[in-house]
Amino acid sequence: MRSMLPVPWRNVQDWNCTACGLCCKGFDVVLDFPEWMKIVKAYGVGFTEPGISRFYLKRKSDGTCVFLYNLYGRWLCALQHMKPMACKLWPFKVSDKPKYGRPNEAVYNFGDGRKLYIYVDPSCIGLRWGTPNQDFLNTTMTEFVDIALGQREKQFYSTSALFRPKPWKLI
Repeated sequence: MRSMLPVPWRNVQDWNCTACGLCCKGFDVVLDFPEWMKIVKAYGVGFTEPGISRFYLKRKSDGTCVFLYNLYGRWLCALQHMKPMACKLWPFKVSDKPKYGRPNEAVYNFGDGRKLYIYVDPSCIGLRWGTPNQDFLNTTMTEFVDIALGQREKQFYSTSALFRPKPWKLI
């Protein structure tokens, strides 16, 4: 699967993961060395593939990630507990340069004065197009940026609701 040209984040009203699995089908997932080591230690080298200068998650013959599985019609990730950065950020792409053009729409002013450029892969079906709503800005965008900058590891808003912790109810 080839993705279309990424679109600036300011064109996204909201985003929610639908657990459709499209992001895990046909895309190469690049691993940094520590991610590769974690996966090799936990599952063995057979779940990764070497490239010329990097490592990748292995894909099945149909192009899907080896860690993708279907549970009652929802596509889920078996690596949720050690999901690679590329997977945590998809469909968002965070950079310090306007890689895909339209910098005025892609710029995101981070709290410490830094400017980041954020784009989304328009092939994701969890995107709702329009002007960003406050909830999206205050929760999802903040979490994606924090994850991209290494300030947060755990996902809540930037993953499927199936993986979100459930609030405790007192009876």
